[in-house]
Amino acid sequence: MTKRAVTAQYPETQPELPPRSRGVIALLEENCTVCMLCARECPDWCIYIDSHKETLAAVDPNARARTRNVLDRFAIDFSLCMYCGICIEVCPFDALFWSPEFEYAETDIHELTHERDRLREWMWTVPAPPALDAAAEEPKEIAAARKSADKITAARAATRTTAPDPSTAPAPSPAPGETSGEEPTT
Repeated sequence: MTKRAVTAQYPETQPELPPRSRGVIALLEENCTVCMLCARECPDWCIYIDSHKETLAAVDPNARARTRNVLDRFAIDFSLCMYCGICIEVCPFDALFWSPEFEYAETDIHELTHERDRLREWMWTVPAPPALDAAAEEPKEIAAARKSADKITAARAATRTTAPDPSTAPAPSPAPGETSGEEPTT
């Protein structure tokens, strides 16, 4: 209150954005499985997805051929988007991310529908996730997996100590009336 306010001249001086700010939605195309959850959950219906099915040959001759969805088009109409982030939250494969990029203004409203190549370009601006808190409690899933792995390790160690090692066990003696296969020494 005691000093003068200074106006930042925007095009020459870039603003300092808060960490993890919401600018635009970026797409990691390799993670997208065309499950359509983002398009179904979008309250504005601003996500457009087109795909086709591709048949993969069976690896085993007795197995069935597998089909998978291949992404043909992924577009977001930012003139309709209200930046709620529901699409990012519901994506089960981490294909959508918030990017702090905010300079994507266009002169025509029809050019605000960005296709997957433009969404992919924004992926490099996505900040790394924050580091995990060292004092935080371990997730229940990881604790359960570690507990079952410890049980398996203990069971293996117990079987190793109770079962004799065949390489260190003495050779069985021949039964009466049999020869051991060695020549007698005289």
